[in-house]
Amino acid sequence: MGQRRQSEVGSYVTGPLTGYRVIDLTTMIAGPFATMLLGDQGADIIKVEIRGRGDHVRATANQQAGFSASFLNNNRNK
Repeated sequence: MGQRRQSEVGSYVTGPLTGYRVIDLTTMIAGPFATMLLGDQGADIIKVEIRGRGDHVRATANQQAGFSASFLNNNRNK
């Protein structure tokens, strides 16, 4: 623990879960939202999707460049 990881904007992210790595095997809304919150607390999240299908939410609602707003929001930090 105590490790820092660099965020996309160049600053360092720290939090109570810094140094923990979580494998996200979830789909739909609740699971990705839960792991998003873990990432917000500093955990390193690795998202794994089903080959050829991916996360179902990726293709729902309004899309831009193949991603829905819900997918992008719930899968930040991954």
